Amino acid sequence: MRPLQAKIIADLHVQPVIDPESEIRRSVDFLKHYLQHNPQYRSYVIAISGGQDSTLAGKLAKIAITELNAHHTLNYQLIAVRQPYGEQIDAVDATAALDFIQPDQTVTTNIKSSTDAMTLALRDSGLIVNDLSRGSIKPKMRMIAQYAVAREYDGIVIGTDHAAEAFAGFFTKYGDGGTDINPLWRLNKRQGRDMLRTLEAPKTLYEKIPTADLEDDHPQLPDEMALGVSYDYIDDYLEGKNVPNKASEKIEQLYLTSAHKRHEPVTIYDTWFY
Repeated sequence: MRPLQAKIIADLHVQPVIDPESEIRRSVDFLKHYLQHNPQYRSYVIAISGGQDSTLAGKLAKIAITELNAHHTLNYQLIAVRQPYGEQIDAVDATAALDFIQPDQTVTTNIKSSTDAMTLALRDSGLIVNDLSRGSIKPKMRMIAQYAVAREYDGIVIGTDHAAEAFAGFFTKYGDGGTDINPLWRLNKRQGRDMLRTLEAPKTLYEKIPTADLEDDHPQLPDEMALGVSYDYIDDYLEGKNVPNKASEKIEQLYLTSAHKRHEPVTIYDTWFY
């Protein structure tokens, strides 16, 4: 195993092999425990895109809510938030995910008008605001809406970040990275897929090509193209296996250059970046 590989695996707490049923129970109990020990909250709020990660996190949360309500009279809820930018190309997958998850309520907050208004305001200030910049604005607008929903429902915002994304900071800081609780942290992509298979999710939801779908000029751009390395290589690397040197070097370069995204705002007492 490469020296940095061992550190990355340890930092992200990835297990080389998991038992899907045990990890499902582990995440569900984690979500239940949080609400039980934070009685000021009554719901979980999660954005559902129709992809693997939000489908898994949403289903785990629904199981947790159902089990809590079976033993309490507080009426906990799972609030799903749909957040398309205009018309979502793969909206059918989002609908399938909601049918599978069965949230207690669904709220739709279309981010097109807010994203376009912010883009216009920034351009009026003399900025260019190219497609990559707009791709960063969109998840931040989604975060604002999710926290507004959470405020209305005394809720906690669930994130979908997992090891196969966290290693590269493959999320928008203060966008989809701005959450309260991350039940998938520690899992790689194939482990999440195995858990959805165990939960009997529709195959279309965990076999589809992962995409963030943030850039207008590159709609449905596959994650693997954006990352420059395949999820198979990423998962193998995170499980401690040998992968080709080129892939290993790319993974390690992404990890090192994205350290700030996995860290709280830096203070004078931090030494991790020296």
